[in-house]
Amino acid sequence: MKLKEDINPLLLQVFRSVVWVYSVITFIPWYFFSGAGNNLERARRIKACSVSGHPAGPYRAVNSQEKLAAWLHPSVDTLDKMFEYAASRFPKRDCVGTREVLSEEDELQPNGKVFKKVILGNYNWLSYEETYEAANNFGSGLAALGQTPQCNIAIFCETRAEWMVAALACFMYNFPLVTLYSTLGPTAIAHGLNETEITHIITSKDLLQSRLKAIVCDMPRLQYIIVVDSKPTSWPNIPRGIMVYSMDAVKEMGSKPDNIAVDRSQSESSDIAVIMYTSGSTGIPKGVMISHGNIIAGITGMAERLPNLNETDTYIGYLPLAHVLELSAELVCISHGCRIGYSSPQTLADQSTKIKKGSKGDTSVLKPTLMAAVPEIMDRIYKNVMTKVEEMSKLQKTLFVLAYNYKMEQISKGYSTPLCDSLVFKRVRALLGGNTRVLLSGGAPLSAATQHFMNICLCCPVGQGYGLTETCGAGTISEIWDYSTGRVGAPLVCSEMTLKDWEEGGYYSTDKPNPRGEILIGGPNVTMGYYKNETKNQEDFFVDERGQRWFCTGDIGEFYPDGCLKIIDRKKDLVKLQAGEYVSLGKVEAVLKNCSLIDNICAYANSDQSYVISFVVPNHKQLMVLAEQLQVRGTWEEMCNNSQMEKEVLRIITEAALSAQMERFEIPKKIRLSAEPWTPETGLVTDAFKLKRKALKTHYQDDIERMYGGK
Repeated sequence: MKLKEDINPLLLQVFRSVVWVYSVITFIPWYFFSGAGNNLERARRIKACSVSGHPAGPYRAVNSQEKLAAWLHPSVDTLDKMFEYAASRFPKRDCVGTREVLSEEDELQPNGKVFKKVILGNYNWLSYEETYEAANNFGSGLAALGQTPQCNIAIFCETRAEWMVAALACFMYNFPLVTLYSTLGPTAIAHGLNETEITHIITSKDLLQSRLKAIVCDMPRLQYIIVVDSKPTSWPNIPRGIMVYSMDAVKEMGSKPDNIAVDRSQSESSDIAVIMYTSGSTGIPKGVMISHGNIIAGITGMAERLPNLNETDTYIGYLPLAHVLELSAELVCISHGCRIGYSSPQTLADQSTKIKKGSKGDTSVLKPTLMAAVPEIMDRIYKNVMTKVEEMSKLQKTLFVLAYNYKMEQISKGYSTPLCDSLVFKRVRALLGGNTRVLLSGGAPLSAATQHFMNICLCCPVGQGYGLTETCGAGTISEIWDYSTGRVGAPLVCSEMTLKDWEEGGYYSTDKPNPRGEILIGGPNVTMGYYKNETKNQEDFFVDERGQRWFCTGDIGEFYPDGCLKIIDRKKDLVKLQAGEYVSLGKVEAVLKNCSLIDNICAYANSDQSYVISFVVPNHKQLMVLAEQLQVRGTWEEMCNNSQMEKEVLRIITEAALSAQMERFEIPKKIRLSAEPWTPETGLVTDAFKLKRKALKTHYQDDIERMYGGK
């Protein structure tokens, strides 16, 4: 989608003439040196096809038609073997890094709130050799504390280097690792820990104090708590019988000759490596059993879509490691000798909430070449930059818009724009450190507008992927040469996909122009099922006559002639209105999220009603501008509760929906403005910022009744 060019037609013609002359002069040498012709050819080629010849599939990548890939290297079929391989090949290279905290202080905000601000130094690194030794000692120490092979151990911790060292230790000693999001509620945490019969848990000082301490009495089997923070602290109020150790103390215990000499149990490919509790959009979280072989297959498929991945790459880790996207991405990096610098959403960029003004965020210091992100974070970057563009002088804004539209035309032809990149987009690219060469988006669909923006302004391709915890995060990833939007790429070399007709929704593999249906994923990356939940296993997983394991995703997809997949619907998001029309709530939200007034939106519909309603988290800056125009005064809460503001926001949303050619019955008829943002801490979205529809419905029940005329 091009930006509007508000410029004198004569000046526009002059600009285009100058660009044309520049392009003609530089085209021939640039074309041959850049390999643009090859890139365009790669983007247009067939990437996957149906191995049966039937439009339903199964579809496989063109380079895995005969056999699906299950491992990166022969005989390296478990995670401990993978790490040993990497440590022996890249012993002296940096592996995991953490920034030093130089100072920490409380800063009073104009609204009276106090924010904690930090000044951070450089990254301190452990080499692959040192990381291997640390993991080996920690695993040996856990064994000395009574942890036994194939008995579950839990990690409940923020994303940090210690998380990965602890995980690698568990993989090496064949301790199945139970992962839980740090934002889960106390009931969900206790459920996961009790269901997996945890006796040992690895956590942080902050989470022990804020989350675990209140529920340790609800976990009768718990015996040991290992705190990853190095500072020794006393732990009052911990029930008698539970021992608390620091990670350093456990490593020291494990390094003793008597303990380190004990032979460790060798993992098998079929052994459980991780039991990953999904935060889930509905109900109590389910534990997904993931074997060593599942993860190895998944990271093999992902690595194949990242060209030239090697030990010179730097990855920034900040998403929850308890989420399959982040864990898989980091294990891909470790398998190829990359270094991983750790961060958090609060310290990621110079403008992040915990970074003291004038000091550097993590991307500025680390300058990563690889990064994963969920659409929610990319949408924020997009809206922040576009808001700053609106505040530019007329000349600056005109230059930005012309460069943006010119580059959009060029990349659609497979060409790059080095002059625009260095003159116009350099400052935007610097937001992520300036060296990013691949951005991987996952967790939810990415809007076309945001994807275009990332490709253009960050000067790097965005590989949009699709996968689930139940498939190790592996399913599809778009190739870096493919600049089309809305699609998630072709099946990975470890996966195959087939489409199952869904009569209720009206999706069939015989549909024209493209086959459509529920996506089923098969391959060695399909996990072992849900922990202690045989009923759900029988519903969602099956094994075919060839012995291939499959997972029924509940997502509706469409395969294009080049073998790329587009996610078009979700069975759970489809609601039938009173008059018989089907509304995809996910589609409504994806379209309306592009409206600058909206930070987040949840569409809702009752089958006994004739229209859709929505809960909206408005963009603070845009709503304040609108309030000024309408001469509405008051606090933020008062503005969000103001009926005049609600009515005007609904009018703007309706206009945006009509311009996006939404059907009348899909457009919300009533809205509720929410003064509070939806974060994982509120329990209204998952850690990947997916909407928790059940929680949102409960939270806004009174508003639902009001908007549907009940009150």
